[in-house]
Amino acid sequence: MSVKTFELTDYGVDNLRLVLRPDESPGSDEVLLHVRAISLNYRDLATIEGSYNRGLNLPAVLIADCAGTILETGANVHHVKPGDKVMTQYMPDWIDGPYRDEYQRTTLGSPGPGVAAERVVLPGRAVLPMPRNYSFAEASTLPIAGLTAWSSLATAGPLEGKTVVVLGTGGVSIFGLQLATAMGAQVVVTSKSDEKLARARELGAALTVNYVDEPDWHRPIREFTGGSGADLILEAGGSGTLPHSIKATRSGGVIALFGVLTGGAGEIETRALLSRRITIAGIYVDSRSHFDDLVSFLNTHEIRPVIGAEFPFEQLPDALRMMRAADHFGKIVIHGPAD
Repeated sequence: MSVKTFELTDYGVDNLRLVLRPDESPGSDEVLLHVRAISLNYRDLATIEGSYNRGLNLPAVLIADCAGTILETGANVHHVKPGDKVMTQYMPDWIDGPYRDEYQRTTLGSPGPGVAAERVVLPGRAVLPMPRNYSFAEASTLPIAGLTAWSSLATAGPLEGKTVVVLGTGGVSIFGLQLATAMGAQVVVTSKSDEKLARARELGAALTVNYVDEPDWHRPIREFTGGSGADLILEAGGSGTLPHSIKATRSGGVIALFGVLTGGAGEIETRALLSRRITIAGIYVDSRSHFDDLVSFLNTHEIRPVIGAEFPFEQLPDALRMMRAADHFGKIVIHGPAD
């Protein structure tokens, strides 16, 4: 039996090819998953375009996050069974405890297996049950974006009454807005689009800042906080936005750095970090244990992901082009071939 699969034959979105591959059977520690929905992350685009990892063994099947139905389990897999609705865990080996370098060796989408296919064989520890009453599309958005936002928010302790800034309106940032609001924080959202900022206010943003109209966007944030600055900033941009984030953070505050959309290297005003005791916390998703905590929180607060665009499976390259153009709000989802 053949499986519809997207293969990357060379770096670049234009080099994705829809092919038929032989079906696989799971080993003793694996599961066979019917992929029902895939969600995109910037890491997927960067990997496909060669800016994240130029060492791929091509052709390769990529993309990290999905949700679907278990078709078959290996003899040693007992936490799920055929028919169960599940989503993926980006770092299958990170079950609990502190992060370790070796967890990168099994990340889904490379170097671990990718999910851009009709059916995929995954390690059994790479899947967990979906949140209650979630659709496959909604569940597919959680493994990287939802868990990254959750991990970022945890860096500043309890958020009741605090001010949190999220940069942009991509998947992690919108999850950050939703989760932080549910935790009792005042949330500030930045964007260059007034339309997107209006949507952010509908989701509970206490303040929105258009950074094109306000190039020194740290100033309205400091004014909003009475001059002190934000308690926590979810930093998506990297080197291009970090100087402003430092200026927008209160003394003793935290910057959770999870993205490098504006570049991975640049000058930083280290004196401000030192004199104001600002912490920069690098965020690289999180463990299975914390994913379970996120699912519990979502169930309790009945939070649903924001899906900004949906595509059929055959239009995966178009979905990636939308991500590159940054035209989306929230998450981009691709439905499985059978949907």
